[in-house]
Amino acid sequence: MNWYYVEAGQQAGPVDETQLNELSRSGKIQPDTLVWREGMTEWQPYSAVKPAGATIVAEAPPVYAAGPVIGAGQAVCAECNGVFDLQDTIPYGNIRVCAHCKPVFMQKLAEGARINTGTMTYAGFWIRFAAVFLDGIILQLVNLPIQLVIGFSFGQAIGTEPRGTLALQAISTAISFGIGITYEVLMIGKYGATLGKMACKIKVVTADGLPVSYGLALGRYFAKLLSALTCLIGYIMAGFDEQKRALHDRICNTRVVMK
Repeated sequence: MNWYYVEAGQQAGPVDETQLNELSRSGKIQPDTLVWREGMTEWQPYSAVKPAGATIVAEAPPVYAAGPVIGAGQAVCAECNGVFDLQDTIPYGNIRVCAHCKPVFMQKLAEGARINTGTMTYAGFWIRFAAVFLDGIILQLVNLPIQLVIGFSFGQAIGTEPRGTLALQAISTAISFGIGITYEVLMIGKYGATLGKMACKIKVVTADGLPVSYGLALGRYFAKLLSALTCLIGYIMAGFDEQKRALHDRICNTRVVMK
């Protein structure tokens, strides 16, 4: 089964299903990249025809006529997904917009709305460091009063014996861990970003650009512990990786992107 996809407003392909999957994993094909194959009446976003983790089942022979294949002098409008002659479109970065959609597109630009250019913009090392730093401050502000209250209460109950002190330290560590994991999993699973990441306008997504599930957010939290246990080398990797992936992003196949 041959697939075609849109790259910089032009048709690319054909590629088979295995090659299509590889293009998606490499980030060249994004969830909103338009794709088409025989049997489809129109171009559709990749995420609509090939959700993350799904396998396209072989279908019966197509009953439709040949779909809207893009000619050499044609392009796909990023707004309406229609196919137009190049002279009837305007370029903007890696995308093109038809004359009909131009007023709406220009209005979006004037209002500073985010324009989808068909690619993910990966968050760099320093912006990610800033987000982690902010999250550390937030967690400290939450942890400190809780630790003081619990420490005072347990301190009165168990006294100052060595065993009591060790027990108090174990309880304090367990509480800090519980707060950290709850904060990370709930925020990433629900919003795709912690408060620190929101402030830095970055978020965590899957390799296909889709939202992260609670289960994946949980696994990513423990993978982050591994990044920290490697003398922070796991974090530093983000500064040298092509897609700005830290060790925990590689383990969980996630990406941190700009909103």
